[in-house]
Amino acid sequence: MARVEVKQLLEAGVHFGHLTRKWNPNMAPYIYMERNGIHVINLYKTVAKLDETNEALSKIAASGRKILFVATKKQAKDIVAEKAAAVNMPYITERWPGGMLTNFVTIRKAVKKMASIDRMKKDGTFLTLSKKERLQVDRLRAKLEKNLGSISEMTRLPGALFIVDTMREHIAVKEAQKLNIPIFAMVDTNCDPRDVDYLIPSNDDASKSIDIIMTEVTNAVAEGLAERKAEKGDASEGKSEKKAKAPKKKVTAEKPTPTPAKVDTKPAPMVDNVPNVEVDVEATKEAVAKDAKAEADDLTKIEGVGPKAAEALVAAGLTTYNDLSKGDADKIKEILTEANPKLAHLDPTSWSKQAKMAADGKWDELKEWQDNAKGGVE
Repeated sequence: MARVEVKQLLEAGVHFGHLTRKWNPNMAPYIYMERNGIHVINLYKTVAKLDETNEALSKIAASGRKILFVATKKQAKDIVAEKAAAVNMPYITERWPGGMLTNFVTIRKAVKKMASIDRMKKDGTFLTLSKKERLQVDRLRAKLEKNLGSISEMTRLPGALFIVDTMREHIAVKEAQKLNIPIFAMVDTNCDPRDVDYLIPSNDDASKSIDIIMTEVTNAVAEGLAERKAEKGDASEGKSEKKAKAPKKKVTAEKPTPTPAKVDTKPAPMVDNVPNVEVDVEATKEAVAKDAKAEADDLTKIEGVGPKAAEALVAAGLTTYNDLSKGDADKIKEILTEANPKLAHLDPTSWSKQAKMAADGKWDELKEWQDNAKGGVE
């Protein structure tokens, strides 16, 4: 993953913050100094946080989940739309539709309405309408396309949100927090960094600054998608090799089995005074955890399970869909609460049902259930 240099960020004006009187005290760790009444952002911390964000976004993209980009301010909307479309990710650049996440089922109905209008135009039904009705339908289609056209391919809740200016998009932040969806954001000196999971301290007003950060972020997403594509290619090759016909075994006359030699079955003598062998307990735990993680299913495909919740479940031994399908909702809630108090609000009631469908390979049925459930939760 290419690492952006501090000099590039400096030239793009990423270090310019807001006026000192408009600052948020929680941004103090990311502020380098004050100059001419303006706070200057520490670009070394920006680079470190950008690397951390890129790594997390790459993993989410590699898992197959969508990342929703949100930027409605004038200087950011065109840049975000271009960069997000380049990596085939959904984006909101006009107006944040209230309930976009918490009332996702209704939003999906609006998107389906847009698709039904397109079908009417293809099969000729549209021409049977009166001139006034056709005009009304066209206006409705244009309005839906403007507000929801970019999310027409998003059939389920996104795996994460990337926001430019959390102060302006505060409604999106609140909805994502309510559903425990990870939030990635460009955070300026007037914003509260506690509202987001992964922040990039940077100037969110200058188009050059937004462009360079978005370029780095979408490059990381593209790398995650390429990794997923490569894994799928390897998996398909493995399946094709298994399906290849195995060579037929030659049938030969049975040879008489030789009489086995007598083996001394006496137990081996016990050895006393064996020196104590020191075992590296921590290393053993890490190795076991690593093996469990490698064999674990992608639990984030269960609606309501985010990366942090999935990590807590795997740590507790619920590594596969089959394990989760047999889990008790109350016990799972206890595991989540002990792992992280912030996960206490999650409702795992439907997780076992979803995990059962995933374990049985009924992905279409699971997807339909998630679409019909309100906000992805039954």
